[in-house]
Amino acid sequence: MKQHLALHILRSGKNVLLTGPAGSGKTFVLNQFIGHLKREKIPVGITAPTGVAATHINGRTLHSWAGLGIQHRFTKKEIDKIAYTKRIRERVLKTKTLIIDEISMMNHYHLDAVDAVCRKIRQNTQPFGGIQVVMSGDFFQLPPISRDGEEGKFVNNSDIWGAMDLQVCYLTEQHRHDDADLSKALNDIRKGRVTAATKEILAGRHRASISGSMRPTRLFTHNVDVDAQNEHELGLIGGEEHEYNMGEAGRAELVKSLKKNCLAPERLMLKKGAVVMFLKNNSEAGYVNGTLGKVINFSSEDFPIVETTNGDVITATPSRWMVEEEDEILAQISQIPLRLAWAITVHKSQGMTLDLAEMDLSKSFTPGMGYVALSRVRKLSGLSLLGLNEMALKVNPKAILLDRELRRRSI
Repeated sequence: MKQHLALHILRSGKNVLLTGPAGSGKTFVLNQFIGHLKREKIPVGITAPTGVAATHINGRTLHSWAGLGIQHRFTKKEIDKIAYTKRIRERVLKTKTLIIDEISMMNHYHLDAVDAVCRKIRQNTQPFGGIQVVMSGDFFQLPPISRDGEEGKFVNNSDIWGAMDLQVCYLTEQHRHDDADLSKALNDIRKGRVTAATKEILAGRHRASISGSMRPTRLFTHNVDVDAQNEHELGLIGGEEHEYNMGEAGRAELVKSLKKNCLAPERLMLKKGAVVMFLKNNSEAGYVNGTLGKVINFSSEDFPIVETTNGDVITATPSRWMVEEEDEILAQISQIPLRLAWAITVHKSQGMTLDLAEMDLSKSFTPGMGYVALSRVRKLSGLSLLGLNEMALKVNPKAILLDRELRRRSI
């Protein structure tokens, strides 16, 4: 399916699952739809299962939106208690459309809990009490978090899934990758059909040199490796440090959540020569979430001036991350939309597009991790593989079966 048709279906008011491979434009379509809802003044709940994912779309966690807190299982009595909470009641009664991004990371029982809360509050037996539900994501990416040793299950295992009359919009055009060999390798991993030819494609990038004016971002599977690398590299640069502290406004608990989950640091330390990454999509300014560059100077207003890998020179001015509800900003933080980018975790790279990347996937520990990392780059020439284990080439077999069904159900 192409993007314009998916957008038409979203506007029809049907319950929709927007899916497709990495780079197919899911976030773009979702943002177009959110813009349409705001222009038409249609009350919308913008959510995602995790805080990091929620910051990408100026939303909040689904747990927060539905009043679920940090709990995982809910009795009828507990659902009733949530449903009688005034602020949750008011929010759910107003909402016409509920958006849940990065749906692959959500456990099945949470979807059922949100459905139960909505039906109870709205006194309506339809799924989610009649609210249009739009879910977006790729089930080959990071899976639901398991608890107490129990394997996380995708939302298609929820009780409400079959009653939602979902229209599946499976996007097929590729807007990130323009490299046939990379596309083949990613498709092989995605289909669970990794062959000797697939491995040969990736082996060709083992410790491969990458041409460019700066060192590529290095992706690690663990935070400790990322922090050590970035701090070490910044310390090697001489010159004056420039400090940028995050601004904040709004409800304290929402501000705290935004800070915790925003990729921009509360305290950003930069020097001339620092390798940095943009953390927002801003087509007018000339960057996207993941654009790599180097600080070449500072403006008269002390904003960092960044030269990107393709030679563009951009003055990085502060951006805002917000939690919005019906055109009201409930909380916001502001910061220069940069972070040190000698290294980043695979988990935090989800949703990014990287021009150049070195990846150490030798410690990959969950299916889909390698696919997420490898699908960040535009082409193989921008990739150097420092290490690769067998887990990095695996995806969840349940995702393969679900993907076949979703392709069949899409127009």
